[in-house]
Amino acid sequence: MSSAIVLGATGITGREMVKELAAHPSQWKTIHALSRSKKEDFGSPSVQQHHIDLLNSAQDMAKDLSSIPDLKAVEHVFFCAWLQMPTEKENADVNGAMLQNFLDALEITGATSKLKRIVLVTGCKQYGVHLGQAKNPMLESDPWLRDESRWPPNFYYRQQDILTAFCGEGSKHPEISWTVTYPNDVIGYAAGNFMNLSTDVGIYAAVNKELGRDLEFPGSEIFYTKFDSFTSSKLHAQFCVWAVQEPKTANQAYNVSNGDVQSWQDLWPRVAKHFGMKVKADQFASPGPKDLANLVQLTEKAPQPITMIAKEIGLEGAVPPSELKQRISLVKWSKTEEVKQAWNRLAEREGLQKDSLEKATWAFTDFILGRNYDVVISMSKAREAGWTGYIDTWKSLSDTFGELEAAAILPKTH
Repeated sequence: MSSAIVLGATGITGREMVKELAAHPSQWKTIHALSRSKKEDFGSPSVQQHHIDLLNSAQDMAKDLSSIPDLKAVEHVFFCAWLQMPTEKENADVNGAMLQNFLDALEITGATSKLKRIVLVTGCKQYGVHLGQAKNPMLESDPWLRDESRWPPNFYYRQQDILTAFCGEGSKHPEISWTVTYPNDVIGYAAGNFMNLSTDVGIYAAVNKELGRDLEFPGSEIFYTKFDSFTSSKLHAQFCVWAVQEPKTANQAYNVSNGDVQSWQDLWPRVAKHFGMKVKADQFASPGPKDLANLVQLTEKAPQPITMIAKEIGLEGAVPPSELKQRISLVKWSKTEEVKQAWNRLAEREGLQKDSLEKATWAFTDFILGRNYDVVISMSKAREAGWTGYIDTWKSLSDTFGELEAAAILPKTH
């Protein structure tokens, strides 16, 4: 039986990691769930929750870790924590320091003595999808955008550099291996965590139903028929737990997606049906309300990632500029009096969490729905290593709606 530490245990990926480990008590003796605050009762005697502030120094973190019983018996670490900062430079500095100080704290406490594997959860910022069009499908072997004279710093690169210097072949601790995951557009739920596509889409649908309107796609008309790869937080947790026990995945990075490729032309009608609505038949016949529309040219900030290899693959000068276009910017939409009043009525009547509208990360969902380029990640490397996990994206989304309804964030639909 093994013991594990999960960092960021109350986040969307960390929460599911704890639950997946706890679901197999014959394999996992103790799961130490670490976060800055206790937000959830995991309902399992094998889960022990502890406080840790990853913004602290290594010495202070070592003091936090010293309260963990049998710390030196821990064999696996799942690092799911991150902190959003205003700039990419700050993201790199802060998130890099969080990981480095935590690893240093493990050394200070002697917790590396029986450690076998560290899993680092990152994402498809790895490929620069936040900057514009990347090559599709995205492969783990694709080149990194390291040239900071062209592209902003990427905190995933910094974290992976730190991790591979600490463990793996040719490192300080070659006896400890590492695995990195690249999930994308994660579908899941965590209490108090509103950086959640499912929450935003659900609130948008519920308010429009309250207003007696058909469901109109708020993002880009182009992206509506483009393709995206989603990752269920539950499936991602299953992958990570499988990976730490699979020798082939040592010192390797993997894309992790549901295994299907989806588009909103398929998902959006299903969302409408779930909420007892229908899609507005001519939703793209007009540009949308002028006061709610938004357009951002991504290429004004940095070149598109695909330009790094455009010449090599024969697409030099042939890729249209990447942009974010919202027919209805959810940031603007959520601030209108009509929407706020409709939500307040709905929340009062259905007993919902009233601050959900205000706390939802509308800019995050504006970005996801506003792109004009495909985001397709390959699962071939994971399949070749033996991973067979799969979940239908609509099922993962509808199941999450059910969790949000049970938590009184969305109104019950059934």
